[in-house]
Amino acid sequence: MKHFDADTTRCALDFTRLISALRKAFSGEATVPPRHVHAVEAGADRGTVLIMPAWSEAGYLGIKTINIFPGNGARGLPGLHATYVLYDAHTGVPLAMMDGNEITAHRTAAASALGASFLARQDARRLLVLGTGRVARLLPAAHAAVRAIDEIQVWNHRPAGAQALAAQWRAEGWNAHPVADLQAAVRTADIVSCATLATSPLVKGEWLAPGSHLDLIGSFTPQMREADPACFASARVFVDTDEALLKAGDLLDAIGAGTLSRDAVQATLADLCKGRHQGRTNSAERTVFKAVGSALEDLAAATLVWQAAS
Repeated sequence: MKHFDADTTRCALDFTRLISALRKAFSGEATVPPRHVHAVEAGADRGTVLIMPAWSEAGYLGIKTINIFPGNGARGLPGLHATYVLYDAHTGVPLAMMDGNEITAHRTAAASALGASFLARQDARRLLVLGTGRVARLLPAAHAAVRAIDEIQVWNHRPAGAQALAAQWRAEGWNAHPVADLQAAVRTADIVSCATLATSPLVKGEWLAPGSHLDLIGSFTPQMREADPACFASARVFVDTDEALLKAGDLLDAIGAGTLSRDAVQATLADLCKGRHQGRTNSAERTVFKAVGSALEDLAAATLVWQAAS
């Protein structure tokens, strides 16, 4: 069994190739069982373990184990840690152990951009990022693969984190700035992308401009939420998979508040990628994309890593 460390895994996940691989994966056929979710309690510390399997007719089987500990930020540690094992789907023989953190971060950012490729305005150029973690750091590069992003703003509940990330992005050549006034930043953004582990809403619907695209990719449990129920009112809402309607606190709150009905959800990524739904229909409508992640995305990313080394 081969081992791919973080650097090797990262190098194989160019966003242009990865977004294309995700589009192909959602257009094809694969088996993706429901994820296993377990709560972890170790003294005063609380976390969540997800076990996410998937396999495809291409002959690959993958299983990701991901540990989420929101309290890690206070320790100076990432909130997510993951490992990924790729197998031969015909024999069950282990092929490779990969860095699950890189796979998770890159496939999440790529799925965000894939959604935006259908839902953000063609002329969208101003990106607002909420969060400064692994996924948030990748969002400019991911979205620039599908839209001509030329201005990036970043907000974080710890202002120093936003300032540091904006400085890092500027060093990489991006026109990036930290923001303290979240309401003002949301009002002027073309794409608002939330990649946090928030348990209370950060974005309010009254702040969102006509024609904007709200991208919610951080929260993935009923207890987590990044947007208030008003964000879903008068918006066209899309999800990565149907599982989002069971797992996303943002959606469950909106359904409970009556600002969204389950039947009003327009389509999944598979519907968009297979051409069953066109996505955005005009420049004035407001769109929302809610993702909780899919093992299919992990498998597509891991397959890219494996094939790059073959």
